[in-house]
Amino acid sequence: MSSLPPRLLRALPLLAIAAILFFLAGAFAWTAGWIPGQRLTAQRFTDALEAGNGGIHPGFRRAHAKGVCISGRFVSSGAGAALTRAGMLAPGAVTPVLGRLSIGGGDPHAPDATTRVRSMGLLLSSANGQQWRMAMNNFPFFAVSTPEAFYEQALANRPDPATGKPDPAKLAALLQRHPEIAKFQQWAKTAPWPDSWGNTQFNGVNAFRFSDGRGKSHFVRWSMQPQLAFAPMEAARRAEAEPDYLADDLRTRLARGPLRWDLVLTVAADGDPITDPSQPWPSDRQRVVAGTLEIDAMQPQASGACRDVNFDPTVLPAGIAPSADPVLAARASVYAQSYNRREREIALGQAPDATAKERAR
Repeated sequence: MSSLPPRLLRALPLLAIAAILFFLAGAFAWTAGWIPGQRLTAQRFTDALEAGNGGIHPGFRRAHAKGVCISGRFVSSGAGAALTRAGMLAPGAVTPVLGRLSIGGGDPHAPDATTRVRSMGLLLSSANGQQWRMAMNNFPFFAVSTPEAFYEQALANRPDPATGKPDPAKLAALLQRHPEIAKFQQWAKTAPWPDSWGNTQFNGVNAFRFSDGRGKSHFVRWSMQPQLAFAPMEAARRAEAEPDYLADDLRTRLARGPLRWDLVLTVAADGDPITDPSQPWPSDRQRVVAGTLEIDAMQPQASGACRDVNFDPTVLPAGIAPSADPVLAARASVYAQSYNRREREIALGQAPDATAKERAR
């Protein structure tokens, strides 16, 4: 039995709704540039991403442009029910999943071995109409701590017209203003590359607030940890790899059977940074294996069901809510801006190669 007064227990659902509305209002204000002290908008941010990608690729996502659709199911272990009342984590729950595996960058035709980042987007849809959308990457923490720093990073990474590469002086100045980037650069230089999407760990680096059935809150980050054994891909192999080796490998593996990842929830302790995704939590934090993701099919993103999905990480089921992390709010706003632009391009017939080139693969 809960020790909370009955009146407070009755008010908890309203408080949860108020918290979500507060977050959404903050995201809207960020999009419009209304937050005092800054005028960074989702429009400006998306423009910077386009410039950093060497221009616009009509009909494609502005980031993580190259990928494939996947589908399967999520099977709950029931262990997550101690942290949240979300039905998808209830004992015995099985939830259909639509998703996308991709690489970093905005070039939809880039060779797979040219980018360090691997990504997974998921859409879990329950029978009662609730959705849980996830947007995860293989890096263990974010490069920067604020949307403004991320925007500066996007500007500094724009290729110089004279060299076709980012200006080293601008990158050095960025690092001086935001020294946390050095930690991310070290990861990028030293962490081994997985040789498959199937053995890649995907991390949700932002924190979320889980609410359990007693009204208690827990701040959580999550990861999809592969059951397939990790195998590193050395530089020599990457240099010889086919441009679409990740999709080819995925197709071969799925022909032999489903691929599986365990959903691992990491619970924050007092004092852990909740609103700074550039700071990892200590490795001794409580971890809960909440279930298993099973992927058994893939489709080209041009014709697959994931093409028109915005994997907005703030679309969440009851029992899970965004934290106050400003990077999380910014991600939601920029994702929406990118989605609207590419859908408009497709509707206007401005993206003929958004399907033709992929169907040829």
